[in-house]
Amino acid sequence: MPDTARSSFTERLLFALNFFRHPFMLGSIVPSSRFLVDQVLRPIDWQRARVIVEYGPGVGTITTEILRRMHPDARLVAIETNAAFVKFLGGQIGDPRLSLANESAADVAGVLERLGLPRADYVVSGIPLGSMPEPLRADIVAKTRAALAPGGSFLVYQFTSRVLPALQRTFGEVRRSAEPRNLPPAVLFECPTEPA
Repeated sequence: MPDTARSSFTERLLFALNFFRHPFMLGSIVPSSRFLVDQVLRPIDWQRARVIVEYGPGVGTITTEILRRMHPDARLVAIETNAAFVKFLGGQIGDPRLSLANESAADVAGVLERLGLPRADYVVSGIPLGSMPEPLRADIVAKTRAALAPGGSFLVYQFTSRVLPALQRTFGEVRRSAEPRNLPPAVLFECPTEPA
């Protein structure tokens, strides 16, 4: 088996095993499709973005694409509660612009502060906010809003619209779209903050 095929198989196996172990921590049994990755990242202004945060990078499907597209001087902070995924990403991605944190998305401000980084220009999230208890969902959304720089955006993809009320309460403006070619079909939310 070629190295790329072996790597892809390893990623899918790790993702599936962790889905069955922690079904409420992952939104899907398979990693995101290229269609979903492109749609999620479309709003990002790559020339402007210097700090990007990703919640729930999993096996790095979106992480690697962010690194491929982002500015040489930008930083990506991937926050993941699953230690197996953190270990996998640490062994697979050698890009010095990436920082991994084995923590909760609710700790985003502390993670950025510890790394000496300013507030984020974008936060990309695939964690299953819709499956979380409402207080935790509201807490993560509020802390994300506080961790975003003026003119930043919270880019969320889900497989349910249950997170929408929390996003609307916190951000006001929420732009919605869908990616039907993903398995399962995904709903996307773009939540911008006011410019400075």
